[in-house]
Amino acid sequence: MSQKSIYEFSGKQLLAKWFSQNAKIALPDTKLVQITPETDWSTLTEKHPWLLTQPLVAKPDQLIKRRGKAGLIKLNASWQQASEWIKERMEKEIAVEGVHGVLDHFIVEPFQPHAQSEEFYVSIISVREGDLVYFYHEGGVDVGDVDEKAVKLLVRIDDTLSAQTVEEKLLVQVAAGAVRTRLAQFIADLFEFYHTMFFSYLEINPLVVSNEHGIVPLDLAAKLDQTAEFEVGEKWGKMEWPAPFGRRATREERYIQSLDEKTGASLKLTVLNPNGRVWTMVAGGGASVVYADTITDLGFGHELSNYGEYSGDPSEALTYEYAKTIIDLMTRTQRPEGKVLIIGGGIANFTNVAETFKGIVRALTGNKDKLIATGVQVWVRRGGPNYQQGLKAMRQCGEHIGVPIHVYGPETHITSVVSYALGLVPPPDVGHHHHAAATTAVAKADVSEAIANPVPTPAPAPAPLTPRSAAAAAATGDGKAAAKEAFSLFSKDTVCAVYGMQPGAVQNMLDFDHVCGRKTPSVSAMIYPFSGNHFQKFYWGASEVLIPVYQKMEEAFRRHPAIDTLVNFASFRSVFQSVTETLQYSQIRTIAIIAEGVPENRTKSIIRQAREKGVVIIGPATVGGIAPGCFRIGNTGGMIDNIISSKLYRPGSVAYVSRSGGMSNELNNIVSRNSDGVCEGVAIGGDRYPGTVFVDHLLRYEANPRVKMLVLLGEVGGVDEYDVCEAIKSGKLTKPLVAWCMGTCASIFAYEVQFGHAGALARGQMETAAAKNAAMRAAGAHVPKSFEDFGSTIRQVYTQLVKQGTIVETAEPDTPTIPMDYSWAQKLGLIRKPTSFITTVSDERGEELVYAGVPISRVFEEDLGVGGVIALLWFKRRLPRYATKFIEMVLMLCADHGAAVAGAHNTIVTTRAGKDLIDSLVAGLMTIGPRFGGAIDGAAQQFSQSYDKGWSPKHFVNEMRNSGELIPGIGHRVKSVQVGLTFLAFEHDKPYK
Repeated sequence: MSQKSIYEFSGKQLLAKWFSQNAKIALPDTKLVQITPETDWSTLTEKHPWLLTQPLVAKPDQLIKRRGKAGLIKLNASWQQASEWIKERMEKEIAVEGVHGVLDHFIVEPFQPHAQSEEFYVSIISVREGDLVYFYHEGGVDVGDVDEKAVKLLVRIDDTLSAQTVEEKLLVQVAAGAVRTRLAQFIADLFEFYHTMFFSYLEINPLVVSNEHGIVPLDLAAKLDQTAEFEVGEKWGKMEWPAPFGRRATREERYIQSLDEKTGASLKLTVLNPNGRVWTMVAGGGASVVYADTITDLGFGHELSNYGEYSGDPSEALTYEYAKTIIDLMTRTQRPEGKVLIIGGGIANFTNVAETFKGIVRALTGNKDKLIATGVQVWVRRGGPNYQQGLKAMRQCGEHIGVPIHVYGPETHITSVVSYALGLVPPPDVGHHHHAAATTAVAKADVSEAIANPVPTPAPAPAPLTPRSAAAAAATGDGKAAAKEAFSLFSKDTVCAVYGMQPGAVQNMLDFDHVCGRKTPSVSAMIYPFSGNHFQKFYWGASEVLIPVYQKMEEAFRRHPAIDTLVNFASFRSVFQSVTETLQYSQIRTIAIIAEGVPENRTKSIIRQAREKGVVIIGPATVGGIAPGCFRIGNTGGMIDNIISSKLYRPGSVAYVSRSGGMSNELNNIVSRNSDGVCEGVAIGGDRYPGTVFVDHLLRYEANPRVKMLVLLGEVGGVDEYDVCEAIKSGKLTKPLVAWCMGTCASIFAYEVQFGHAGALARGQMETAAAKNAAMRAAGAHVPKSFEDFGSTIRQVYTQLVKQGTIVETAEPDTPTIPMDYSWAQKLGLIRKPTSFITTVSDERGEELVYAGVPISRVFEEDLGVGGVIALLWFKRRLPRYATKFIEMVLMLCADHGAAVAGAHNTIVTTRAGKDLIDSLVAGLMTIGPRFGGAIDGAAQQFSQSYDKGWSPKHFVNEMRNSGELIPGIGHRVKSVQVGLTFLAFEHDKPYK
């Protein structure tokens, strides 16, 4: 999630500190006190003596809107009155506009007497084009609809705002004089504060400006871009992120959140109705939304018990803990009609479904008695790598534990199991629920089917729209790029560079190339700043090819002038720098940014630069895009078996654009099962401001004669779908469009909910999924009643186009094949190979490391210590305490690297060769160098130089990364929420820990 609300207390603290150090206009001394259940009341007046000398204001600080109208502000009170008022309400449940919540955070500040005429309204809101400043010459609780009333000024990306501009453009209804001058400078300073500190929303209402008291922000609401924490976290300080009012996290939610923080996978859980009948366990952020949508759209929103997701290939242990938690919650209460657990998900990219399901099977097996007693039925739908074995394991689990488990694969629409589970539609095959995944073509009989809303014959397409990239290529004289079809990003001739060391993604792209019948690989080069130039070996079918890896981007593009696409796998920390550098090369037409978590300010700056240079940006936070038969970005489309089953090795007639990358696999499947397949598909990315929007790609598809119908999958949040509506109404889009906006379930939440993507959050009625679906339907798009009908709607439109002769079906080509990787074949149990090394001591093949039969968890629980571990490894048994203590004493006396490093190894080898002690010792000492022993010298030199320059540890790491230098002695990746590397450095006065 990017935009996160903060406490008013935190916002005013940041404002006061920044203004005192940077602003041209001064604010009065800020006096604030935050009071929580943990506050020590006895010391408050000692720390803040002004509490006893000034009239005060007390109010809850919990993201509650319109507190004044709700009677939640105590004005002009003494400290005794204010403290009594707070104590009466502390940890008490109240209802505000239908939302129930417990009050546990209050703010106390001086009461500011003023006239109504001295109140103003000001806010700044992040938008795609920059930042929108709102100003109204009246403020306060009765300000009304500021969207209608306020004067607005758009400050474009990377532009600044001067006091003069504020005065001329915003303060037109404020009388000339000292107040107007002061107000103009304050707003200009406020904008700089907002932009510098990476706010995405900032509202002050009322803002009091008077000659007597100066400028005082009375009420403040704000959101920060949390993804910018790595840039400005030190300026923010330790920031608390409050939950929406009414959403106090349960013990189970906190537990899942703690698991999420310890892994690179994603685990999310929100309990909605603990007594509900319908529980879900869904893989994938986009899939979790469509399942909740379907349950709601079918009239069971009041029975939906939870919302959440597990994704990112969690381990068996994490999946077990997640499933166990959900099962525990759902079996605490019983319902006469029983309960249903929907274990759903889209078609995984590279998650081994069978491995993931092991944890779920273990949780189901361990809780079989509770499941049976509660009358739980389990409904499973999943696809992806090794899904057949996963579904088989789930079915066998049901037979073993006596719990009804119904399993379905990708041949079943992703949300159809919801209708089956709720008893609304009979399952297709009661006796045997899982069918083999066979690629099904559209039945010939379907061509003659009549549909309720016939599709008119498309009018002649408008003149092809020239993408900005092609225009830029023509302007720079790049004839080869300009000669490409203006409406097409990718062709069989497209070649790209991959930024980042991603051999897996490159191999997947080459496998796709080979399946599609390309003559040469689509990847010409890789760029990796942290190593010298070298080659990486990859498979091209059954043979091997070498792909060069360059340290410098300039050299890669100079040596490979045909490259016109960059697939950027840089981390969110370095995306801005790497993309900005890429945009300097005129040969580049398209950049795909895979990373999520890129700060919004940086993304908007990239968008501006790309627009100026005519480059198409896909992402951030995307899996990429695919042009069947031609080119795919990274891992789009999943593993090769999914490429085959979704017929992505040859183009069809349908082009889609989606927000969700995870759902793009599902779209490929849905389209292939309900039409002749995909012609092109792009996942624009889940962030609030993707580099390109829906209409950009739909207009390209409109101009592409090979595309006959369009598909759009949007989501709650943002207003990009309305651009599509205008394009339909204006006649720019004439091809039939099937569209759906995910997130219709948001209506059942009484509080603000952030769905899977950073952009999936409605900031007003217009941004809700229901409103956007209604608008697209009114504009002329084919919008189903729910996502459950999405596939059938595509089939209806496609069938009509075939009937009209707009689409002429052709014979399906032979299904291509490609050799399977050895490691994957072994994982699937298709091959076997004798082991090269055998150990009877340790075993790390399972979820837990085992020493001589003793799990590592027991080693810690029983505090065996280093001596006990060595006993297990060397003697293969547990030794008495006196023996392990002796081993530890020896280690303490001889502590060093041990016998595995180069120096010790050479000493041992020399000794075994019969040399004397001196020769053996010298052989070891002569091995000391930059990678052994000498690394500490290099690290000490770098640390010392950084300390002398006054750098912080974070600054030091960033400088090393920017210069492409590795830090000696730091060679292990350590999982961390804040920083990817753990190291020892020093601040000016104390060690940095």
